[in-house]
Amino acid sequence: MRNAYSSLGSEVSLEDVVASLASLNAHALQVVLGDWQIWAREDQVAPPEPDEGPSWRTWLLLGGRGAGKTRAGAEWVKAQVLGTPPPAGGSGLRIALVGETIKDVLAVMVEGVSGLLAVHRTGERPLLIASRQQLVWPNGAMAQMFSSEDPDGLRGPQFHFAWCDEVCKWRHPDRTWDTLQFALRLGDAPRQVVTTTPRPIPLLKRIMEDAGTVVDRAPTEENKEHLAPGFLDGMRRRYAGTALGRQELDAELIEECPGALWRQDWFDELRVAAAPELTRIVVAVDPPVTATASSDACGLVVAGLGRDRRGYILADRTLQGREPAGWARAAVAAYRDFAANRIVAEANQGGDLVESVIRQVDATVPISLVRATRGKWLRAEPVAALYAEGRVAHVGRWPELEAQMLAFGADGLAGGRSPDRLDALVWALTALMLDPRPEPGVRAL
Repeated sequence: MRNAYSSLGSEVSLEDVVASLASLNAHALQVVLGDWQIWAREDQVAPPEPDEGPSWRTWLLLGGRGAGKTRAGAEWVKAQVLGTPPPAGGSGLRIALVGETIKDVLAVMVEGVSGLLAVHRTGERPLLIASRQQLVWPNGAMAQMFSSEDPDGLRGPQFHFAWCDEVCKWRHPDRTWDTLQFALRLGDAPRQVVTTTPRPIPLLKRIMEDAGTVVDRAPTEENKEHLAPGFLDGMRRRYAGTALGRQELDAELIEECPGALWRQDWFDELRVAAAPELTRIVVAVDPPVTATASSDACGLVVAGLGRDRRGYILADRTLQGREPAGWARAAVAAYRDFAANRIVAEANQGGDLVESVIRQVDATVPISLVRATRGKWLRAEPVAALYAEGRVAHVGRWPELEAQMLAFGADGLAGGRSPDRLDALVWALTALMLDPRPEPGVRAL
C-alpha cells in the first residue's frame, strides 16, 4: 500500500480517526488534513522506487470519469515543488503542464476544483501569471502551460517534470508527446505523470508498452464518496456492460471490435474544430420503440455536407427515455439550432406516426422518412467506406457516438445493445452523400 493511512491496518475504525483528529489543535489539524500521503487512495499516490533495476520515468494513471485523477496529478506536482515524498522540490524547478488546449490547462489543471491552486495551503500557493501562462511558487519553482494544438511550443524550454492531462484528447498526440520527451532533460531523474481516461489511440498504447512506465487504474467506483448522490448508480444503469461504460467508468482500454467497420484513427486524424461552409445540413432521427429509462435511446445526429464534398458530423443529441413528443421537440430544436435543410427520420417504428409527432411540434419543417429494408450492418458498410476514404470528419469529440461505432458488430449490435446513435449517423450520411435526393416521401434503403 502506498499511503500512510492504509498502513494503519483494518483495526483502525472511522471513530478512532475522528477522535484522533478532534484531539489536534488548529495548526496540527490543518497539517494533517492537507497531507495527501495520508488521505489519498493507493492508486492516487506515485509509485515507489523499485528495489532493483532502473527507476520509472512515466506514471500513467488511467481513470474513469470523476475518479480523482486530476487531484492525483495536482498533488504529484505539489509534492515535487514542496519537496514532500518522493523527494524533490526547491528553487529553479521547472515543470511542464500539457493539456488539450490552454483553456483546458487553466480550467482543469490549474483553476479546477482539484487543480493546482486548490490543493495548496495559504503561503504555499503559486501565483498565476495568466498573461505568461505560468505558475510561480514562493520558493521559485515555475510551471509553464502548453497546448497539444501547438507541439512546437515545447521546443526550446527544458524541464525537470511534466504533468500531461487527457492525452487521449490531444489534437496532435504523438508530436506533442515526442517533443515533450526531448524537453524533459533537467535534474537527476526527469519524470512525468499522465492522467487520462483511456481511449485506443496509438500514443496511449506506446506509453503503456514503454519499460519506463508504471500503470495504475482508478475506476470511478473508487471515488463514489466524493461524487453527487446517485451519479454512479445512474451511470451504471445506463452504461453497465457497454464498451463506453467500461472505458469511461472502469478505465479499461477498449480495443476496436474484431472486424469492426470503423477505426479510432479515422476519427482522430480527420477531426476538426469547426466545419467549413456547408451546402446542406440534415438532422437524422432513429426513434425508439418505447420510452422508458431502460429502452433504446432515440438516436439524433446532425450532419452537414461541405463544399469540399466531405461529410461533417456536427452534433450527437441522442436522448434517453423520452416520450415521442420529447424526442420530436429535440429534433426540431436541432433543426432550428443548425439551420438544417431537413429532418430525416426512420419510419420502421411508427410509420406515419413519426412524421405526425414531429409536425405537432412544427408543421412547416421539411421531413424525409426512410424505411430500413436491409440489416444494420449492410446499411452501415457504405457509410464506413466513406470514413475509410477520408471523406467524413467529426467536428469536435462525440465519445458516446464514437464508442458505439467502434463496438458495432456483424450482429447489428454495439456492446449487446441497439446502436441508436450509429443508426442516426448512418441515416444522416446516407441522405447527404449516398442518396442525396432532397424530395420528401418514404424511401426504402
